[in-house]
Amino acid sequence: MCVTKSPANTAPAPQHSLRVALSDPTLKILASAILVSTLGRGIFLTLTVLYFSRFVGLSAVEIAVILSVSSGVGVATSYIGGRLADRFSARRLLAGMVAIEGLAIASYTFAGNFSTAVVIACITVGVDRGANATRSAIIARAFDGPNRVNARAVLRTITNLGIAVGGMIAGLALLAGTADAFRGMMIGAGVVYILSALHLRRLPNRVDAPRRDSASPAPKRGISPFRDRQYVLLTVLSGIFGMQFGLAEMGVPLWISQDTSAPDVLISVVLVINTVCVVLLQVPLARGTDQPRRAGKIVMTGGLLMAVACGLYAMAGGVPVIAAITLLCGAALLHSLAEILSQAGAWGLSFELANPLQAGAYQGMFGMGSALGAMLAPLVVTATVVEHGTLGWAILGAVFIASAAGVAVIARKASTTTALATGARLSA
Repeated sequence: MCVTKSPANTAPAPQHSLRVALSDPTLKILASAILVSTLGRGIFLTLTVLYFSRFVGLSAVEIAVILSVSSGVGVATSYIGGRLADRFSARRLLAGMVAIEGLAIASYTFAGNFSTAVVIACITVGVDRGANATRSAIIARAFDGPNRVNARAVLRTITNLGIAVGGMIAGLALLAGTADAFRGMMIGAGVVYILSALHLRRLPNRVDAPRRDSASPAPKRGISPFRDRQYVLLTVLSGIFGMQFGLAEMGVPLWISQDTSAPDVLISVVLVINTVCVVLLQVPLARGTDQPRRAGKIVMTGGLLMAVACGLYAMAGGVPVIAAITLLCGAALLHSLAEILSQAGAWGLSFELANPLQAGAYQGMFGMGSALGAMLAPLVVTATVVEHGTLGWAILGAVFIASAAGVAVIARKASTTTALATGARLSA
């Protein structure tokens, strides 16, 4: 385990203002590229499932299989992408992966049957997960201390904005309702990805892994992240908590539509609440999460809020429409805050507890947790909320609290270890 801090006289001051943060050239390039690509992603996410259902003729079961299989591929490629970022040029690797993802998204228009759709989905999701791990490795090398977490927060804020705008653009295809409109829009989404890949080539050389000099012995790399038990546990627990994304994407819409008296339009209202919260609060609420103890407390707070949100969601079932709308909006607000806090705390710990000599491998493994959570979420949400209603919400609330508590324990132990090591150096 390696917990590192930048010396006080060399670490740059944290840049918590979005405008100030974007004055950093590296972050500005990443942010502008993500803004462009997530416009395409918003289009892609809005149209893909409907395209498969309406125009390819796939059943709900076949679509679920496609999503699960492709998510499983993403679990593996998360780590592979991180490992490759330690061995090759991370900026070129990221640009290449994003370009391939764009081509894959555009090729969805040629998916005329289940088998072809599975292959294209696996390529798309696999490359996307690998690119995410590579991007995290770039952030780990390009920034120090609190600025790492702040960079992640800034990029996530911009991601939400881009996806929201892309989703609105996709509405034009939904209004047209024709196969040609869907295909044209998805091809446009792929082109947008390729344009963002070209922009990523402007990243500086310093985001790449240090070159190995053949004349000198190879630097010590430390243990494999898979042998770092504390980091493995952090990855697993963060992945479990990450199922809250699947809950928002699948469980909440189904609950609103099938088990409450609220109108279906509230599903869109919930999405708007989440987007607004992330855009306004992700950057300021990420402050201080480069400190393990504070990061653990923030994750624990997120776990408690998530449990309360589950309770409010459950209470919205079987009550009059006004009460249901009030409870669901309150739950969506708490859910959004829990998402923001849990992500901020997890980012801080994923950077601070990693071996800096293997930034790509560690970030790749951490990405595996997120991919695994995304893969399991539909199954878990179905087995709890969809099948058992109120009892299912209670089970999920307990799962979220337990995973958050586990992360908090890891953070406290890491903080204690760091303090003891610092004290030993000062007394030496």
